[in-house]
Amino acid sequence: MYATYVNTHTKEMRDRVYELQAKIMREDIQRMILHKQKSSLAIALSITNDKSLIELIKHKKIPSDYYADLISMFHKETLYQNVWIQIIDENSTCLYRSWSPLKGDTLFQEREDLQDITSKKSIVQSISTGKFDLSMKSIVPLFEHNTFIGSLGVITHFNSISKDLKETKIDSVVLLKKEYKKNLLYPFTQMFLDDYYIANLDAPLEMQEYLKKYGVENYFNNAYKIENGYIIVSYELKNTHAKALGYYIMFKKISDLPKLDLEFFSFKMIAFFILFGLGLLFIFSTIILVKNRNQKQYYKNILDSSNNIVIINNGTKILYVNNAFFRYFHTYQSLEEFKEDYQCICELFVNEDGYLQTMHGDDYWVDYVLKNCDKVHKAKIIYLDKTYYFSVTAALISVEKHHFSIVFSDITKEENYQKELLQLSIKDSLTGINNRHFFDQKLLEECSRVRRYEHPLSLIMFDIDFFKRVNDEHGHSVGDNVLIEYSKLISTILRKTDVFCRIGGEEFIIILPHTAISEAKQLAQKLRYEVEIAKKVVPVTMSFGVTQYQKDDSTLSLLKRVDDALYKAKANGRNCVFTD
Repeated sequence: MYATYVNTHTKEMRDRVYELQAKIMREDIQRMILHKQKSSLAIALSITNDKSLIELIKHKKIPSDYYADLISMFHKETLYQNVWIQIIDENSTCLYRSWSPLKGDTLFQEREDLQDITSKKSIVQSISTGKFDLSMKSIVPLFEHNTFIGSLGVITHFNSISKDLKETKIDSVVLLKKEYKKNLLYPFTQMFLDDYYIANLDAPLEMQEYLKKYGVENYFNNAYKIENGYIIVSYELKNTHAKALGYYIMFKKISDLPKLDLEFFSFKMIAFFILFGLGLLFIFSTIILVKNRNQKQYYKNILDSSNNIVIINNGTKILYVNNAFFRYFHTYQSLEEFKEDYQCICELFVNEDGYLQTMHGDDYWVDYVLKNCDKVHKAKIIYLDKTYYFSVTAALISVEKHHFSIVFSDITKEENYQKELLQLSIKDSLTGINNRHFFDQKLLEECSRVRRYEHPLSLIMFDIDFFKRVNDEHGHSVGDNVLIEYSKLISTILRKTDVFCRIGGEEFIIILPHTAISEAKQLAQKLRYEVEIAKKVVPVTMSFGVTQYQKDDSTLSLLKRVDDALYKAKANGRNCVFTD
């Protein structure tokens, strides 16, 4: 009787451990894919700052080695060893592939992500398949004067993800569903499992043979399988329309999970029953106590083996934290010490858009995460002047006790990397002020606000007079220093709300929210005077055009007027200010 009881509860404990492990493996994959997509998007946005790209697309002539140096730099300097770049025109015809000389083929019918970007003309991030591979794509639309002329895509693969998983002793095989095999005209990995394409180059042969032997379809959409010493977990890979394209199948040896000698535990309980049969009630109580203590210790061992912070919470208070918690909050030796200063980790959250706050409307942050489990939640925490970023997930682990497990996964490196790439995408690399890409986005936003709230909006466009002469007489390094120093000078004069951008070689523009044309003209005159007397690096002057948003203006008409005003200033002797 007691042996049966012990065996039953031992199995229940094992099952709970397996369920937890399967959940962690799926969440890790989801997080890794999301982070790689975000980083790829930042790369794509950075690349679209290339002014010459628009002209190359218009003329349908992009050199085959156009991005060779850039891709080589990514390979040497970043986490991504195999980045592909693709350029598509407005008709979804491929103009350029960094990894193949093939071009001129139309992709509209076979690529739903390109159908989306053509119809919506906004950024698309997807997992998709085409003629070469199953991959992750971040696609940015390209415009000339608000006219859609094509898109640029940054394509990354699953190899770095499977490599990271390998470090945690997880082997993986990434499979494309066999109905898409017909589209793979040039399969990148050249690897197939029956009619399923294998999308990761490092898929272990042993795992491929395993899936072939036991039937690959048996491992799709399963909660998890325990067989032949492995826990096997699958994660469905879907496109932007929630259509399943393939599966990420993961193998981890049971022997690599945190250990507890369950056999010895079972033997000890049965031995107690045999030796102390006369004290049945006492022995039963002792067994349950020992079982519970060992079971709790087992779960504690699992949680403490995690590199992520794990918190057990009752909805308002912290009940338990694992060892990883104290690697971050290292001035505390115990949870009790921490709770003397903080009742909740949320007291350390930084109040910043895009990150978790203590309250989200009427919802406490734990409730908010639980209600929105399909979203990605991030927390920003500053502790002892060090900034950390975490992805946050939560799950109910006890209905009766209302206990929750909350996992904080450190994404500080990924978040900082993305912020650096994002800065590259909106900042001019020479002067450090905003670039043309940022200006285009900001002008659209400000024009939208003007239409809604009807406050004034003005633009100042200016450039350096006879800048070519500076380069010819003094050299391009001096010319670059002129751009840098005068950008610094002008930045010190502007308000925090003014948006200062470099939109061409020596051409600049300032967006002035809540500013009428009369005030904008005064500012332009001040800038003209300060530049003339500054004589930084070499003496220069500048010409200025000024205009104000008018009813029914588009960004195109507004830009044309300010450009016309600058042209008048140039035609009237330079070093002056003209309005439209």
